[in-house]
Amino acid sequence: MVGNNTPVFFIRDAIKFPDFIHTQKRHPQTHLKNPNAVWDFWSLSPESLHQVAILMSDRGIPATLRHMHGYGSHTFKWVNADGQGVWVKYHFKTEQGIKNLDVELAAKLAGENPDYHMEDLFQAIEKGDFPAWKLYVQIMPLEDANTHRFDPFDVTKVWSQQDYPLIEVGRMVLDRNPENYFAEVEQATFSPGAFVPGIEASPDKMLQGRLFAYADAHRYRVGTNHNTLPINKPVIEVNNNQRDGQMRSDHNGGSSIYYEPNSYHGVTESAAYKTAAFEVSGSADSVPYDHHDHYTQPGDLYRLLSAEERGRLVNNIVNAMKPVEKDGIKLRQIAHFYKADPEWGNAIAEGLGLRDKETISN
Repeated sequence: MVGNNTPVFFIRDAIKFPDFIHTQKRHPQTHLKNPNAVWDFWSLSPESLHQVAILMSDRGIPATLRHMHGYGSHTFKWVNADGQGVWVKYHFKTEQGIKNLDVELAAKLAGENPDYHMEDLFQAIEKGDFPAWKLYVQIMPLEDANTHRFDPFDVTKVWSQQDYPLIEVGRMVLDRNPENYFAEVEQATFSPGAFVPGIEASPDKMLQGRLFAYADAHRYRVGTNHNTLPINKPVIEVNNNQRDGQMRSDHNGGSSIYYEPNSYHGVTESAAYKTAAFEVSGSADSVPYDHHDHYTQPGDLYRLLSAEERGRLVNNIVNAMKPVEKDGIKLRQIAHFYKADPEWGNAIAEGLGLRDKETISN
């Protein structure tokens, strides 16, 4: 599972992912952070507005790793033994309660103790104050995806909990610290493509991109046989015909049969489980998501906030956008805020000294 502390993401098409990541990196000449690139990309990618709103809100900076929710964000599929499927979203709700940091305190902590989050989590576990999260899922019948008011595989949007309520299914507890950080954390290689029978992918295009991209990154970062390392090796041994490769540290299959089909009672393909088929249609059947509403959910989020929370949200956005050099980029982004809620757009424009209602509304 690809986890995040927000239920949505900045983009919904994996083909844009490398460019998005480039905007978050440093300028190739100055090696300084580049707000021009960040806001230029966001202003030209209106689907990012929902995530930007959450990022700049009070929940944008969790106080600790223990005091934040977690989300699978993507849509997955559950399939039962009879081959019947449903669409699923995962939610991890913190049992410690939500706590967040304001921008000034976060900046102070980053300068004084950049290991603040790691230290807090380690010490909590070390003293037996084990952080825990309850796992909930939202379940959507497969056929609902064909008639839902927006594409349910769009990772920039959330499913209404009134339509698909949270169902508690489990609990996650962190009850021990690693003995060796490098071996057990740095070498861990999680991938959303590592499914167990009964859990499958959806047409979510960001998920489809991540299915191969994460494992590919691990092969480069850790090595071809990263799944044979103790931290990544499954409890039940995998019986397949994969052999050799760099840094193979196990028995490498010994002298057993290494191909299938075979006449020597070797490993054979299991017929007990096959991925359940589903029809792909609509925007999931093509590359662009061209005709989707980018503004309703961010606008709803803004209107749910109290006046004080709105003020902090606007202030955070204004301060983040001030370093942007081109007014054209600022005005283009302001137009997105305005379309989500005119009050929101006007407040950002006023804070940036660009109060031009005609320009904003266009």
